[in-house]
Amino acid sequence: MINAVLLAVVVMLGLSLARVHVVLSLLIGAVVGGLVGGLGLEATLTSFQDGIKNGAEIALSYALLGAFAVAIAHSGLPQSLANGVINRMNGQAGQGSQGISVKWLLFAGLVLMSCFSQNIIPIHIAFIPLIVPPLLLVFNRLQVDRRLLACLMTFGLVNTYMFLPYGFGDIYLNQIMLKNVADSGLDIANISVIKAMAIPALGMVCGLLIAVFISYRKPRQYKNIDIDQQAQDELIASDSLSQTANNAQPQSKMKTLVALGAIITAFVVQLYTDSLLLGSLFGFGVFMATGVVKWREADSVFNEGIKLMAMIGFIMITAQGFAEVMKATDQIQPLVDGAAAMFAGSKAMAALVMLLIGLVVTMGIGSSFSTIPIIAAIYVPLCISLGFSPLATVAIIGTAGALGDAGSPASDSTLGPTSGLAVDGQHDHIKDTVIPTFIHYNIPLLIFGWIAAMVL
Repeated sequence: MINAVLLAVVVMLGLSLARVHVVLSLLIGAVVGGLVGGLGLEATLTSFQDGIKNGAEIALSYALLGAFAVAIAHSGLPQSLANGVINRMNGQAGQGSQGISVKWLLFAGLVLMSCFSQNIIPIHIAFIPLIVPPLLLVFNRLQVDRRLLACLMTFGLVNTYMFLPYGFGDIYLNQIMLKNVADSGLDIANISVIKAMAIPALGMVCGLLIAVFISYRKPRQYKNIDIDQQAQDELIASDSLSQTANNAQPQSKMKTLVALGAIITAFVVQLYTDSLLLGSLFGFGVFMATGVVKWREADSVFNEGIKLMAMIGFIMITAQGFAEVMKATDQIQPLVDGAAAMFAGSKAMAALVMLLIGLVVTMGIGSSFSTIPIIAAIYVPLCISLGFSPLATVAIIGTAGALGDAGSPASDSTLGPTSGLAVDGQHDHIKDTVIPTFIHYNIPLLIFGWIAAMVL
């Protein structure tokens, strides 16, 4: 007789790969697993609803983060950063050694902005469509391969949340991973997530260096499409107009300072309360208190922010419901026992298979945050039975969740870079973002995640 948990995961993954919406795939998979596991429809739905409650706080944190991100964009800070780059560097682009220095400054800027968007300024991918399109003309003149730009941004979007427990990293590492690991029976009292994820994070650094210095170091030519020039001209024109209007320049500077103050406030509150929800709320409150987001605009800004993050939130709370149904079937332990017998005590083979399963699941549903609740209930008892240390167990689960985020066609970490790089039709989502990020990040993550499982 087929195991209900295994069947549920196969159904969920198969539907996701067939492009059925992830939320529906998780719901259908949970129902199939519950029925095959003997729960009956009513008990299955009850367990699913109990699981949804566990994801409510995470979803609310995402909604507030979205509102905070839109408020930052509303302040004009991202546009000011892009315009400053254009004004200072555009005239130097392509001029010998100056052009080379411009290129490396842009590379460093993209990586830093991507990293900060996950931890210090948790606005996720919202900065990309604001920053990248106006810079495409500069990148064209520097003959930068856009596949490299996709790798730069995806590195920052993934590596920081899977390594640093702040911002989105707090959600992934603390609120989701450690919580689900603890709920599955592992003592997490003395576990350092930074220590557990350091080796896998180093693997992504190696992938980034390969992309920069080997794979995409050669120049690649793109056409200067009208939309590239238009995006740049509109940004410069809007900035010029704001500076010539009465009292506009001081106002613009004031909004920038308020935005920086809100970001610092959100970070400090989060740091001292361990609550991303409170940090986002206080940051948004700074925008409202100073009038950068006016009271009459607050409702629309907040609604826009919720829309920005709503899909991710729905996927995560549905994944929690799926995981709760799997636990209720009482068929996790038989699956674990069967897997342990299959591996015949081989920790090396078990770690490799668990990482590969995480890769497939995340590739299918497009969200590493939603993978953890699905796999933790199975992996924790399996790791315990095979003798993995608590630190190695956390490393396996954290890496298995992050595997596939880079390189998934449905992941925000690939859709975000494409949204900025493909505005002129010269960047293909699959060939130029998905495949390059899959090769340069999933392969090193798989290798270094396995190493972490063996040495920790």
